[in-house]
Amino acid sequence: MEIKPLYDRVVVLPQKNENKCPSGIILPQVGDDKSSIGEVAFVGDGQTFDGDNVEMQVKKGDKIIYSKFAGAPYKINDIDYVILRQADILAIIKGE
Repeated sequence: MEIKPLYDRVVVLPQKNENKCPSGIILPQVGDDKSSIGEVAFVGDGQTFDGDNVEMQVKKGDKIIYSKFAGAPYKINDIDYVILRQADILAIIKGE
């Protein structure tokens, strides 16, 4: 199934929280702290704002950091996604 977000919305596949230190020590999971890093799965076409076309700054496959409490969770085919506005994306992660 494919989703077509409207306007400036983006569908993100959140990354699972890491439970291991770089040294290999396994950390206990504390609370239900959700990740704010994910991969862009689907992108809208952009939006017109005051007569100006606002283009999308992200594309499918980009790894991003987004506001922790932004967006709406949605489940498709047993996969958890977050649908959010482009303005809620804080940064694109490059070179990882």
